[in-house]
Amino acid sequence: MRKHSFRYVLENPETFRKNALVWASSFSHCTYFNNNNILKYPYGPFDNMLTVGAQRIISFGHKNSFEELKQHYKTRPDWMIGYLAYDLKNQTEVLQSNNPDHMGFPDIYFYIPEHILFFKGSSLYIESNIAPDRLMEEIYYTESKKPAKFKEPVLKQNTSRDEYIKTVNKLKNHIIEGDIYEINYCMEFSGSDGEINPLATYLQLVDLSPTPFSVYHQFENRYLICASPERFLKKQTEKLISQPIKGTARRGSSSYEDEIIKQQLRTDEKELAENMMIVDLVRNDLAKSSKTGTVKVDEMFGIYTFKQLHQMISTVTSELRNDVHFIDAIKNAFPMGSMTGAPKVKVMQLIEQYEQAKRGLYSGAMGYITPSGDFDFNVVIRSLLYHAVTKKISFQVGSAITYDSDPEREYDECLLKAKAIIQTLSSQG
Repeated sequence: MRKHSFRYVLENPETFRKNALVWASSFSHCTYFNNNNILKYPYGPFDNMLTVGAQRIISFGHKNSFEELKQHYKTRPDWMIGYLAYDLKNQTEVLQSNNPDHMGFPDIYFYIPEHILFFKGSSLYIESNIAPDRLMEEIYYTESKKPAKFKEPVLKQNTSRDEYIKTVNKLKNHIIEGDIYEINYCMEFSGSDGEINPLATYLQLVDLSPTPFSVYHQFENRYLICASPERFLKKQTEKLISQPIKGTARRGSSSYEDEIIKQQLRTDEKELAENMMIVDLVRNDLAKSSKTGTVKVDEMFGIYTFKQLHQMISTVTSELRNDVHFIDAIKNAFPMGSMTGAPKVKVMQLIEQYEQAKRGLYSGAMGYITPSGDFDFNVVIRSLLYHAVTKKISFQVGSAITYDSDPEREYDECLLKAKAIIQTLSSQG
C-alpha cells in the first residue's frame, strides 16, 4: 500500500491534469481512466484516476490466469491495474486462437501502482509512496515534451468489403441452420513502420470521441489508446453491474434529425432483437455468480448519445453470492456477450474460423480492482493498440450479425465505428 495521502484543491484543474499526464508518461507504466465528464450514466462512468509507476508487476503463467490473479489479490489486496485480453477464452472453454497476431500483447497484464491521483472537479486526492508535496512539485515543474516525430502508419484493412459481405452471408446461413442466434463479427486494420505520439493521439481521439470509459494505458513500450463507450462489468460492494451495447446509429446534422435517428434506432426490430439476445446472455452469465432471484434488468433499450454516435444500452444487475470470489464473477462473464454472441461457445468457435486476425486485447476488458475487492472494467472497443518498439499498430471494428442483418449495412456500421480512429491518425502529420 502507498504510505502517504493528501487532498488538494487545484486552481486550474485542466492545466494540472495535462501536466500530470505528461509527467506520468515518463514512467514505464501509467494508466489514465477518463470519463470525459459524461457523468449521467447509470451507476456512473469510470472515476477520473491516474495511476503511475509499477511498484510490482503481477506476472502470470499460461494455464489458469484467473486463479493466479485471485491468489495475488488474496496475498496482497491493493489497487491492481490491468487488462484481460479476449483470448483468455481459451482458459474458460476448450478453445484455441490460431489467427495471426500482429501486436503480441500478453493475454493478461496487471500492475500495482506507485502513485494514484484521483480527480474530482477542482479536487485532487493523492496516494503515493513519496510525500505528496514532492510529487506535486514534480508535476508542476514538468515541461511539455516536444512532439515526437510522426510517421503515419500505412493501414491495411485485412478484410475487403466483398470478403466481409460474403462472410456475413455465411454466418447468416449458420443462423438459418440453427447453429447460432447472433454473432459479433470483426475485422482488423493493421499497420507497421509508423511512429505516433501515443499521449497526443489519445487526447486527440477523446476530443473527437469523448466517452465514459476511455483509457490511456502504457506499459513497457506498449499502448492502449481507448475511447470505449461500454462497461463490461462493475462490482460495487455486493452489486454486479453489466451494461452491454447493441445498436448503433450515426449522429444527425441537427437536434431535430438527431431525434428522428434516435427514434428509428429505438424502434429498429433488428437492433432490438440484437440487444435482447445479448441481455439474455448477460443475465445467464451473471446468474452463475449471483444469489438466486437477484438478476434483473434495470433498463432495457436505453438510447444514449455520444459525440459521434447514438448507442442502445441495457443495464443488467445482480447480487454476488457469498461463496463466489469476485475474480470468479469476472471469469464467469468473460468474454463479454456483446462481443461474442449466442450461444457463446459455438459463436467463439465460428469467430476463430471466420475472422482473419487474433483479437488479443481488442474486445477484452481494461480496468481496475480496488483494495476492498470492488472493480470496474470496460469493453476494449473503439481502441488503438501501438507497440513503440516494433512500430506496429492495430485496431478492430465489428458488428452483430443476426438473421435480419443486411451485410452492406453491417459493413457501413463497421466503418462508422472506425471513423474517429482513422480521423485521428490521418490528422497528426
